[in-house]
Amino acid sequence: MIKSLYLRVVLTFLAIVVASVLVAFPLAMYFFTNMISTQFQSEMLAVGRQIVTLSNEVQPKNLYSFVAGSNRLNENYLFTLFDSNGEPLGQIPNVKGRPRIQSSEVADVLKGHIYKSLDLSAPLRGINSIKVGVPLIVGDQSYALFIHTNITDAARRQLQTLIVSVLAIVLIVGSILILIASRYLVNPLKKLTLATEKLARGNFNVNVNVNNKDELGKLAESFNHMAGELKQLEQMRQDFVSNVSHEIQSPLTSIRGFSKALRGADIAEVDRVKYLEIIERESERLSRLSENLLKLASLESEHHPFHPTIYDLDEQLRRIVVFYEPQWSMKELDMDLALPRVKIFADSDQLSQVWINVIGNAIKFTSTGGHIYIKLVPLRDRVQIWIQDNGIGIPIDEQVRIFDRFYKVDQARQRDSGSGLGLAIVRKIIDMHDGSIEVQSEVGKGTLFLIVLPTTHSPTKKS
Repeated sequence: MIKSLYLRVVLTFLAIVVASVLVAFPLAMYFFTNMISTQFQSEMLAVGRQIVTLSNEVQPKNLYSFVAGSNRLNENYLFTLFDSNGEPLGQIPNVKGRPRIQSSEVADVLKGHIYKSLDLSAPLRGINSIKVGVPLIVGDQSYALFIHTNITDAARRQLQTLIVSVLAIVLIVGSILILIASRYLVNPLKKLTLATEKLARGNFNVNVNVNNKDELGKLAESFNHMAGELKQLEQMRQDFVSNVSHEIQSPLTSIRGFSKALRGADIAEVDRVKYLEIIERESERLSRLSENLLKLASLESEHHPFHPTIYDLDEQLRRIVVFYEPQWSMKELDMDLALPRVKIFADSDQLSQVWINVIGNAIKFTSTGGHIYIKLVPLRDRVQIWIQDNGIGIPIDEQVRIFDRFYKVDQARQRDSGSGLGLAIVRKIIDMHDGSIEVQSEVGKGTLFLIVLPTTHSPTKKS
């Protein structure tokens, strides 16, 4: 089996060319013969008419000698003369391939008709079968003059050799061009193969430079796009590992440090309790990080539990606000609610996680005595959820990244002990419900989260 694509392409093209030549040769011979035969026949008729004209003008006493003389002057043609009784005048030359003249054909010409015959059943050989008959009148006698070609076998073979030579030259030149063209066609595939091998070894900095605008060019463009996506995915994986390592290392360092401090025999009771509280808080931080990682991985899988039901969205938001009452009461925040009754078809547990994250962040990043506004805006088949605060706000250049995993706004990083996974989980849950989330914020003036969810149809999620 031939494994080289280049060789297969070349052999395929050559097979096509050879097959084309084998088919084209008889067709070319046929049409070439037809053209030559038609030309010969026209010339023979012209020669016959010239002889008739000369005979009428000269009125030779011996017409046979006159025709025989014309025969010697025109080596490409042979002449045969018949009298009014249909008998040949003189001996008919015995020439190989000379067509036989039928008595019916002679009689037809003696009646004043012009006779033409053409046999193309045998290429080239059929040229010698061409014959024409013209009526000839000298004095009061009627004659029939028949003319046919006189192509020798040597001339015929020379013509055949010429045609075969031309086809052979076409075959050789075509084969050379096919070799060049095949290399041009296969080169982009070779580039793709080398790039694929590099990609398989983990080198994502590959780019296939193919200028073709055809299917190969589109394939190379798709490959470059795939390589770019894989490079970005690899970078995200490395960032993910780095972020997870950082988030785990920080609490572990605190736990290890304060654990060593607790070994001291002369540590005060107040400091011991303080260190234990720090260890407990950092342990809870590790637990939340692990829980959020598992939750995000579960949400991104195709087998995450998804159980939509019809329930009151306004009541759910009120329960979340009540859940956070200790936090917002301690900061003396003004909670302004505008929650008309809205029923929604969604997964209650998952949306509860959304409100816990968004409302919790609003409380966390709003200064003491601040204001938080939560309202529902029912639409025809969707509902808008507005969660707005007048807290520290988010810089414009960082708003597009707040939904990325482990991303924390610099101002928030100083005050937040979270893992940076909360909003990533929020966006994933909203996407699963065919909804959307937008953020509008200004540093020092506050932040608005606008969430839109469908209310009347089942979200598109595999259960």
